Amino acid sequence: MEGIRRVLRYRNLYLMLLPAIAYYIIFHYYPMYGATIAFKQFSIIKGINGSPWVGLKHFETLLQLDKFWEVFWNTIVISLYRLLFGFPLPLIVALLLNEVRKMAFKRTVQTIIYLPHFISWVIMGGLLINLLSTDSGIVNQVIRSLGGSSIGFLSDESYFRSTLVGSMIWKEFGWNTIIYMAALAGVNPSLYEAAWMDGANRMQRIWHVTLPSIRTTIIILLILRIGGLMEAGFEQIFVLYHSGVYRVADIIDTYVYRTGLADGKFSLAAALGLFKSIINFVLLIIANQLARMKGDQGIF
Repeated sequence: MEGIRRVLRYRNLYLMLLPAIAYYIIFHYYPMYGATIAFKQFSIIKGINGSPWVGLKHFETLLQLDKFWEVFWNTIVISLYRLLFGFPLPLIVALLLNEVRKMAFKRTVQTIIYLPHFISWVIMGGLLINLLSTDSGIVNQVIRSLGGSSIGFLSDESYFRSTLVGSMIWKEFGWNTIIYMAALAGVNPSLYEAAWMDGANRMQRIWHVTLPSIRTTIIILLILRIGGLMEAGFEQIFVLYHSGVYRVADIIDTYVYRTGLADGKFSLAAALGLFKSIINFVLLIIANQLARMKGDQGIF
C-alpha cells in the first residue's frame, strides 16, 4: 500500500518517465529478441520464428575463421590505444582549465575544444582526407616544403592506427572534459583554503584535494570505458578505412557490417555481434567488481 501511495503522490514524475521507459523497451529491449538468429539458420523468407535452430554452430564457425581472430585482435589493439591515450587527456585538460582564473579565456578554450564533438564522422572524414592525403593533403604539402617525404597517414598500415586514435582524441576529448569540469565545480573551496593554509603548493593541492574529490567520477568513467572496450569506433573506421588497410583497421563492427549486410550471412554476423556484447558485459562486471574491492562505489 505504501508503494501505491508513493506512486500516486509522485504520479506526475512517473508520467514524465514513461516516454523514456517506452523508448528503451521499443528500441533496446524488444530488439534483443533478434539476437536469437545467432542460434538459428536464419532465412528472410521464413523469418525468425520459422528459421531452424542450429545451436552453437555459428560460434564454432567463427572460432575457426582466421579473419575472426584478425578483427578481434585489431579491435582490442585500437580500443586499448584509445583507452590509454584518450582517457587521461580530458582529465588533464580539465585540471588545467580548473586552475585558470580568467573566465573569458576558460570559456573560449572550452568552446573551441568541444566543438569537434558536434561534427559527424562523415564530415570529419572529409576534413581528415583533405588534411592528410598523400598527394594533396595540407599536412604532406608542409612536410614536402620542409624537405621531407610524404607520409601515408591514411594509406600506410604503420600510420593508420595512430591516425585513428589521434583523430578520435581530437574530436572527443573536449566533450569528455565537460564531465570532469562539472565534477570539479562541486569540490568544496574550503578544502583548497585549508590546504593552502597548511603550505601546500598548487601541484600538491591538485594531488591531495582535487583528484581525491573527483575520484568517484574518474572511476565510473573508467569502468564505462572498460565495459565498452570492444567498441573500437565503427563510424570513424568505416569512413576512413579501405581495402589497403584492412589488415590493421578491420574491426569486429566493420566485419559484422560486411558479413551481415554485404554478404547476407545474417546469423554469422549476429553471432559475432553477440560474442562482442558478451565480452563487453564480462569486462564491465569485472571492472566494477575490482572498483568495489578497492573501496569505490562503482556503477552498481
